[in-house]
Amino acid sequence: MASPDEPMRGMRKQRRGVVVSRSGDKTIVVRVETRGRHPKYGKVMSQYAKFHAHDEKNEARVGDTVRISETRPLSRLKRWRLLEILARGAGVEETAAERPDSGVAE
Repeated sequence: MASPDEPMRGMRKQRRGVVVSRSGDKTIVVRVETRGRHPKYGKVMSQYAKFHAHDEKNEARVGDTVRISETRPLSRLKRWRLLEILARGAGVEETAAERPDSGVAE
């Protein structure tokens, strides 16, 4: 156990962003915005980064605002995992494959 004067180990980075894509099974792409002032001119500028995150239950949809956390490498691109869905977005309509009642006529 770490003493109070030592820095804590295992503090993982967390980011908040919007789901922009569902690429493959159990994978989402999250766009994270970072805002800061330009060093010389002082204008507030936005920078964007996209992170591939693991969504174990396939519950996030395009347009949702989510919180992701850093984790061990899960694949070539996935280094983040979904923690929670903060808000449901007005995303794209579900495709026929995503609807539970879309099956082959029996």
